[in-house]
Amino acid sequence: MPSGVMDKQAHTKVDAVYRAESRRVFATLIRVLGDFDLAEEAMHDAFTSAVEQWPRDGVPENPRAWLVTAGRFKAIDAMRRRARHDASLAEIAERPDEIDAARAKQSRDQLEKQINAWSGSEEDLALAKTELDRSVVRMQLASR
Repeated sequence: MPSGVMDKQAHTKVDAVYRAESRRVFATLIRVLGDFDLAEEAMHDAFTSAVEQWPRDGVPENPRAWLVTAGRFKAIDAMRRRARHDASLAEIAERPDEIDAARAKQSRDQLEKQINAWSGSEEDLALAKTELDRSVVRMQLASR
């Protein structure tokens, strides 16, 4: 059977499963995850995975169980990403001075590279260096 026909059959099956099983998949994910919004997101992610995988791998014997399992794993991944993101934000909030100093140094380094590669007149170069110094002072004042 040509792959185009197989893809169409798999997409038709995903559509049929969505219409017939999405409410049950959603209800199961709410019960398993305990969060309405997370369950909704997980269900949609699971159906997205089905659209991608079923044409390639074939439709599983029990599509609803496959979708619940895929949704649960998608939700776990989302919770882990959020936890890492929240931890990063907390870390950043604890050390704003270090981050501001690092940004100022990075900006200064970039400007110095541009000045070192300068091909303009000496007068323009002096003006650029003055502007660099002013920028550094402004960044330092803003970080206080």
